Amino acid sequence: FLNINQERIETGIIPIKKLVEDAISQIYACYNRRGTINGIPTGFTEFDNLTNGLKPGQMIVIAARPGIGKTSFAMNIAENVVLNSKIPTGVFSLEMNSDALIMRMLCSQSRLSMQSIKRGFITPEVLQRLSEKSRQLSSAPLYIDDTPGLSILQLRTRARRMCQQYAIKLFVIDYLQLLHSTSRRVENRQQEIADISNGIKALSKELNVPIIVLSQLNREVEREKNRKPRLSDLRESGAIEQDADIVALLYKPGKDEDEEQTSTKEDLGEPVPMSLLIAKQRNGPTGEVQLLFHRAYTRFDNVSKINIEDAPVD
Repeated sequence: FLNINQERIETGIIPIKKLVEDAISQIYACYNRRGTINGIPTGFTEFDNLTNGLKPGQMIVIAARPGIGKTSFAMNIAENVVLNSKIPTGVFSLEMNSDALIMRMLCSQSRLSMQSIKRGFITPEVLQRLSEKSRQLSSAPLYIDDTPGLSILQLRTRARRMCQQYAIKLFVIDYLQLLHSTSRRVENRQQEIADISNGIKALSKELNVPIIVLSQLNREVEREKNRKPRLSDLRESGAIEQDADIVALLYKPGKDEDEEQTSTKEDLGEPVPMSLLIAKQRNGPTGEVQLLFHRAYTRFDNVSKINIEDAPVD
């Protein structure tokens, strides 16, 4: 990847010779690695094929209405990255405390329903399974900051410190609208969100790491029945769309008459179809990714990966 971020920060000027050399090096690296992605794999095959992985300096926005599963999806990516690729990852959880996140991760990895664990309806064999997954998670390079009410300046300071201490290569922020700005130039909420979005994009370039930032969609998605979300549904500011390198919109596909059937499946612990619409990608194609969501244990899966062994254990 282009190794110029530090020089750009210090001087603001990069000679074209260095830029060309770095670009050619990247092209040769892609040639030697042909057939494989050149960014951080998320574990979601269709998404990785569309995006070629998460790359340094990218701001990746994952947006959805409340309750759809955006936190679960982002944390599934974090799980896959730290457990499969062993890549140090930092999470800023402004909404959910770290204890709740870890419980979700244990359920996701063990494929056990949260309800079963909380009520104690588990067998000794299941307890053993949980213990094995807890050991794996304990050794994973994942670092969580669950401080609420951070300003964008505080977040940037903490992210820099985390990078220095733990060599973080990926950040997840949950979620953008819970951050606040300290800028005196901000006169309304739209300007505040724009300032926060600009700050996150600047941070991704400064630290040269991809940052996944979650965002909410506005209510128009629910008012207009049976339509896909779009970029204009990003809540409170068009700056998010402008700053982001990738915008992925998570939603439940299907018509209104399918809603009752979907709810029944979720109540029974069965997976339900979900769609991830890549509505913007600065250096790549747009498209739609099909997923399955096990709400009982907060786990998203590739559609082709589902099999009978994935059923939740009660």
